[in-house]
Amino acid sequence: MEAAARRRQHPGAAGGPGSQLGASFLQARHSSIKAEEAEHTAPFHLDLWFYFTLQNWILDFGRPIAMLVFPLQWFPLNKPSVGDYFHMAYNVITPFLLLKLIERSPRTLPRSMVYISIITFIMGASIHLVGDSVNHRLLFSGYQHHLSVRENPIIKNLKPETLIDSFELLYYYDEYLGHSMWYIPFFLILFMYFSGCFTASKAGNSMPAPALLLVAPSGLYYWYLVTEGQIFILFVFTFFAMLALVLHQKRRRLFLDSNGLFLFCSFTLTLLLVALWVAWLWNDPVLRKKYPGVIYVPEPWAFYTLHVSSQH
Repeated sequence: MEAAARRRQHPGAAGGPGSQLGASFLQARHSSIKAEEAEHTAPFHLDLWFYFTLQNWILDFGRPIAMLVFPLQWFPLNKPSVGDYFHMAYNVITPFLLLKLIERSPRTLPRSMVYISIITFIMGASIHLVGDSVNHRLLFSGYQHHLSVRENPIIKNLKPETLIDSFELLYYYDEYLGHSMWYIPFFLILFMYFSGCFTASKAGNSMPAPALLLVAPSGLYYWYLVTEGQIFILFVFTFFAMLALVLHQKRRRLFLDSNGLFLFCSFTLTLLLVALWVAWLWNDPVLRKKYPGVIYVPEPWAFYTLHVSSQH
């Protein structure tokens, strides 16, 4: 009698017709949402991709150049440099553009993962800001990027020797911890966005002319990011994950839209440029010593201090 009373109070319980109807409704709704997401083709986000590429070139690539170009009297060594202000602007603008990019994704992406990735990105980029600021200011004191910390002439004779450990800790924060917390969430966000750039319509499977013009500067910037950031393994893993996703979706008759195609072409160009860069410097004995092991991808600034600034 108690069980019967419970069933009368909750007619959808115990597998009743109410629960079956609700489950059928939710399943149909979920399927319709997936179908709508697959059929919807997002237009090419020219404004976001243009701003993204422009600020990457100015605020990230141009940051160390600005530090060398602007007179030292304007930005003393005991104060933030112009490059540091560039980095601060990058740490604010890039997360904002990434969030705007996620907002325009045709597919609903996991919000918690997006928020955690953005927070980690900002923290990693901020750690890198401090370490990179000191390391680049050391250039004015004779620091050479193509040498390790302990082999640098201005470092190896410091007394007490524990000071050298402090500089190595600074280098670790800059080149390892900062880069990891900066770039892993960065590529994760791009991959999550890329996963939503598929459509059932072949009409959107092409790039407009402005997108074609942006592929070269975008791919060239990612080459700088991969080589200077020493994140070749992370980049290759992301690229082949994207390639695997493209092949998987092709079997389901889903194709990349113009935004996904732009990102994939940019990464393909980056991979080609990295291969050419490594082949060009393959037999450089000094850089080989700094970058031992199987993965040999020299940093552009190490090349600059070795072959360009040393001649002037």
